[in-house]
Formats: sequence, structure tokens, C-alpha cells
Amino acid sequence: MRRSVFTEDHEAFRTTIREFIAKEVTPYYADWEREGRVPRGLYRKLGALGVFAIQVPEEYGGAGITDFTYQAVIREECGRAGVGFGADTVHTCLVLPYLLEFGDARQKARWLPGFLSGALMTAIAMTEPGTGSDLAGIATRAHLADDGTHYILNGAKTFITGGAQADLVLVVCRTSPHDPDNRRAGLSILCVDTTSEGFGVGRRLDKIGLRAQDTAELSFTDVKVPVDNLLGEEGQAFAYLTHNLVVERLAAAVNACANAAGAIGFATEYVRERHVFGKPVAAFQNTKFVLAECSTEVVAAQALVDRALAAHGLGELTPADAARTKLFCTEVAGRVIDRCLQLHGGYGYMLEYPIARLYADTRVSRIYAGTSEVMKTIIAKDLGL
Repeated sequence: MRRSVFTEDHEAFRTTIREFIAKEVTPYYADWEREGRVPRGLYRKLGALGVFAIQVPEEYGGAGITDFTYQAVIREECGRAGVGFGADTVHTCLVLPYLLEFGDARQKARWLPGFLSGALMTAIAMTEPGTGSDLAGIATRAHLADDGTHYILNGAKTFITGGAQADLVLVVCRTSPHDPDNRRAGLSILCVDTTSEGFGVGRRLDKIGLRAQDTAELSFTDVKVPVDNLLGEEGQAFAYLTHNLVVERLAAAVNACANAAGAIGFATEYVRERHVFGKPVAAFQNTKFVLAECSTEVVAAQALVDRALAAHGLGELTPADAARTKLFCTEVAGRVIDRCLQLHGGYGYMLEYPIARLYADTRVSRIYAGTSEVMKTIIAKDLGL
């Protein structure tokens, strides 16, 4: 089906990204997976290409494009090639909306120039060893020093994407005592310079997928955070997190759909080349039916993604519709990629084939940015249930 969300400018950008991936990413990606991170130089190259500047306002050197469609192009091209850019999604799709929406003029002037060049990489720290989807249960704490110039931060975070390479981490913490009658109150976001004394990177977590994307445990021991690094208002973090989860879930849906489409491409190429019983695997009726079913599901998911992209561009994407989009697309991706791996036979289980990488990488999409079960809860609430 013809898609209407992309223009000629998008397609020119797509060509640029595709060529960049072929030259700067694909030849080295297996090495990056073994190392558990992309080289820091890749972020500089993405900055030079303008990838980090797309949604940054013009006054700070960016392109000032407010919709998500160019990010969708990037995700689609990564899915097509079966690769990723490390923690770039967190940098651009998660952290940037917080800085733009809740940062003051001085904070933007201080951080955005480095942000768009790749000289300053960012991460966001929400999840804790004992707190996942229940953000109201965050235990990391910060209190204002007696002289009022800085906060003193203590606690630990886990599953922090990009945490090992970040220069600035947005830390969600409790700045006032826990209130049993209002568990969502008292949370704030502090922007922590990772060179601060008391900041520590713990284990780099060994994941089954997304192996070129560093994920780490972080610790904070009496870290002094200037009051100027408070993002937005003290005590309002829960509302901020709820606001920006819409974008995070849209990004997850786009990425899942892109990976599913990429899997179909890899499977189609494989079954045409692989011969069994004297003929291509593509010649068997089962192969044709499986890929036809997969294609139909991905086209349906893509239509939902495109509607969500259009709604987001108009400022009309609701939390419930973002949840529906993420739920549907991530579940479709899981089914489609599994079937495409099956068509590869034993080779589909070998990491030298991109389908194996997509299989492992995509599984987490039903967990991060809110599990499928959380998405169903949001949707049910929207139905009045």
C-alpha cells in the first residue's frame, strides 16, 4: 500500500541513512556486538550527519522538525539492515523530549549544542533493582543541601541503556518523603554529570539481544547535583514521565514494525537462495503462505504506525492510542520474526544470520516502555473498564 506519511525529503534522507549504514555500520556490527557497545566515534559521525539535530530547535543549531517521521525513517533503515546505532534511540527519542519540554533556556543553551553534535551523550535512569513499571515506587533519593546550592543524591539504577557511555544522565529520584496517600508525588528529575564524584557505572549487563547497545547498572553515592540541574519543577517528575511515555511507546512501535519488515526481507532472500529436495525453499506452498501471512500482518501494523505518526505530528496521539500501537506492533513483530526464523531452518539460529539478531533484539520490545500487560491495562482503562 502507498504510504502518505513520507515526502520526497524523507526519501532523500532515507537514501543518506541507508548509505551510511552500509559504509559505517554493517561491516563492523558483529565486532560491536562482541564488545557490547558501539564506538563513541559513531555518535560523532551521527552528529555530523545531522541525525541528532533533527528535532533540536534552530536557535540551538538544529533543524527544528517537531514530528517523529524522520526518526521513523532511521528506525526503518536500521530494521532493513538488521543493525542499530547503539543508544541513539534513548538519546533522541527519550531524553530530548524531556530537555525540550521541561528544560529552561539556560539548560538548553548549555546542553543542546553538545547533544546534537554527539559530543554529549545522554541517558535516562528510571528503573531500579526493585522498581520497574511501578515508577511510584522509586527509592533513589535526593535532598537539598543546607546551603541550598545543590542536591545530594543517593541510590541505584539498573537496565540503563547508554548508561556506560553517557555524559549526562537524567535521574528520576525522590526529593520528598514517600506519601502513602499519593505515591506519585515527590519525584523529580536531576540531570547528573557523569564525571561527578560519587557517580559510578556498575556491571555492564549481558543481554540476550541488543548486544551492541550498552546497558548498565548505575550508582549514586552522595553525588552533588547543582540546583541548576533540576529539570522542570521539583516534585513533578511523575507527570513528566507520563507525558513523554507516549513518544517512547511510539518509538518502540516504529522500531518493532521496522524489524518485522526487515525479517521478511531477510527471509524472502534466504528462501530464494536455499535449495531443499532439489528446489528453492521459496517454491514450497508453505513458504509462500507463511510469508504472505507475515506480509499482511506487517502491512496492518504499518498502517497503525502511520496513523500514530500522523496523530503525533498533530499533537493528538493519546496515551491509550500509543499503548494500542505499541501492543499491536510489538506482538506482530514477535510472531513475524519467529516465523521468518523458522523458514531459515537451523541457520536461523546462527548469529551470523541477521534474522537471529532480529529475533533476540525484538523480544525486549514487549517489555520496555511498559510491558504488553501494562499496555492492556491502559487500553482497558480507556474503555472504562
